[in-house]
Amino acid sequence: MHTDIYGYLQKGKEMAEKKVEKESLTTEALQSKLENLKKEQMNQRFQHAAGQMPKTHVMRQTRREIARVKTQLNATKK
Repeated sequence: MHTDIYGYLQKGKEMAEKKVEKESLTTEALQSKLENLKKEQMNQRFQHAAGQMPKTHVMRQTRREIARVKTQLNATKK
């Protein structure tokens, strides 16, 4: 049981570190990341349509990451 709690706490720590990492990106870096994510999303759509994508949950993760980057960009504009 202790390993489950440790794993849960470790996951929270990793998520907090990722949030700090994203907040420290410049506007140019965020724009570049957004462009790369959109290209990745397009490639994933092609793979999915061709039936070559066994892990379709990756599409959802990419879509949500794009939304996170867009949110961060809009927050820096204000």
